[in-house]
Amino acid sequence: MNPTIPMAPTLVAMLALAGGTFLLRLSGPALRARVTFPERAEKLLEASAVVLLAALTATAALTEGDGFAGVARPVGVLLGGVLAWRKAPFLVVVLAAAAATALLRLAGVP
Repeated sequence: MNPTIPMAPTLVAMLALAGGTFLLRLSGPALRARVTFPERAEKLLEASAVVLLAALTATAALTEGDGFAGVARPVGVLLGGVLAWRKAPFLVVVLAAAAATALLRLAGVP
């Protein structure tokens, strides 16, 4: 440990961030009954959550560093998506996607 960095300010900052995170997470359920949104805003918020998840999935599946991740990873993600859509158990979805990706890479597919 570096003796030039005092631990007290770091510990105080960590505790403040932990407390703030806890209070922010607690505010959701606490304020849900008190704060209402118009129906249209609620539908837009639901749709935006789906779009954000799809964008994160696409980014993680298609890119590695600054370039394209290759074909194997998107195929594995696609297989996992199809299995999830068909309501397969989560463990089956994850293992099948990982296995498909691994087998494709083992076969020489990038």
